[in-house]
Amino acid sequence: MIRAVMRVALFVTCVNDLVFPQTGIATVRLLERLGVQVEFPEAQTCCGQMQFNTGYPQLAAPLAEKFARDFAGYEAVVVPSGSCGAFMRGEHPALTDASRPPVYELTEFLIDVLGVEDVGAYFPHPVTYHPTCHSARLLGLGDRPLRLLRRVEGLELRELAGADECCGFGGTFAVKNPDVSAAMAADKIRHATDTGAEYLAAADNSCLMHLSGTATRNGAPVRTVHLAEILASTKETANP
Repeated sequence: MIRAVMRVALFVTCVNDLVFPQTGIATVRLLERLGVQVEFPEAQTCCGQMQFNTGYPQLAAPLAEKFARDFAGYEAVVVPSGSCGAFMRGEHPALTDASRPPVYELTEFLIDVLGVEDVGAYFPHPVTYHPTCHSARLLGLGDRPLRLLRRVEGLELRELAGADECCGFGGTFAVKNPDVSAAMAADKIRHATDTGAEYLAAADNSCLMHLSGTATRNGAPVRTVHLAEILASTKETANP
């Protein structure tokens, strides 16, 4: 179902660009393995979510307009983040009248556009999956990530108790309510540890950053990994 002439661009997000570049690299590696030619507009910057969520839509609007300019002419924009994907799809239309290409979170693009569930990945580890709030509630990813994980060779998917509960990050929520945020993250890490999984996966590195810090401080024997890095992993690379 892959269209060879389709012009696809990667929106890597600020968090991935600055802190988790391996996720952007994994996304490109995965899509190219599936026959998609991915372009990276180097002028791209922030989507504006941080400004908007802290009460400054007037500062987010120019960034929404810039996004439309930077990605003009593409048939699809793939973003390895449910949070940024939900913001661009849900709020950009209200911030600017500029036309823009459709934005797809990575698992949406794989399943809904490319029509694939088995991406040829190999990850021989027990994994549990946390559906982040924006990916689950705003984008409605549903079971797409789980369908992809179930087709990864060697991966043992373990059910996470309280999977639909927030991890406590929530952007500014973690700053304004640190004690509550930390308690929520501790609950999530405890549930992940109870599964016996080696890895806790999610579609948002902002949430994973929050959970990774909690796991480290609490001495929990679970590592965090972005879903894209699992799906990009092969027998040649073995681990993300």
